[in-house]
Amino acid sequence: MTHYTAFEGTQITAAGDMAAMIAAQRAAIVRGINLLIFDDATGQVRDVDLRDAPPPTRGRPKMGVKAREVTLLPRHWTWLSEQRGGASAALRRLVEDEMRRTAHQKDPKAARNAAYAFLSAIAGDLPHYEDALRHLFADKPDDFAAIATKWPNDIYRYAMRLAGWSDRVMAE
Repeated sequence: MTHYTAFEGTQITAAGDMAAMIAAQRAAIVRGINLLIFDDATGQVRDVDLRDAPPPTRGRPKMGVKAREVTLLPRHWTWLSEQRGGASAALRRLVEDEMRRTAHQKDPKAARNAAYAFLSAIAGDLPHYEDALRHLFADKPDDFAAIATKWPNDIYRYAMRLAGWSDRVMAE
């Protein structure tokens, strides 16, 4: 499932799936505001066309589930059967958690490109923007953070997360 983050100016106002983004955008429009919504995997701005958004539905969503075989030891099956929602739900949660945790660990170049896409859309007018980008592409997280910590906190933290450096986020 694709995850998104919505910004109102320099503040994160919502995070979640596309349905959450549609709800956030609808709420913002009532206040006369248009959110910037970013794809957490690519850092790209995503447009939300509220005319095409289906109305909320009841019942279980169609998830495109595919049945496949999984081979586990008996103790694994025992543990899974004791989990909330059963084995399938527990496995989905474990996989989703791991996917989120390792989203940018496999490809540092993709992580830097995602951070660049985000920063180019929202941070171009911030002080020392070009210097920060040089440090981003030189893979110098401490030097990047030294500049970006002076920017609005949500922009700094989200850029660090996209770059795969969220473990290095400095306190303000």
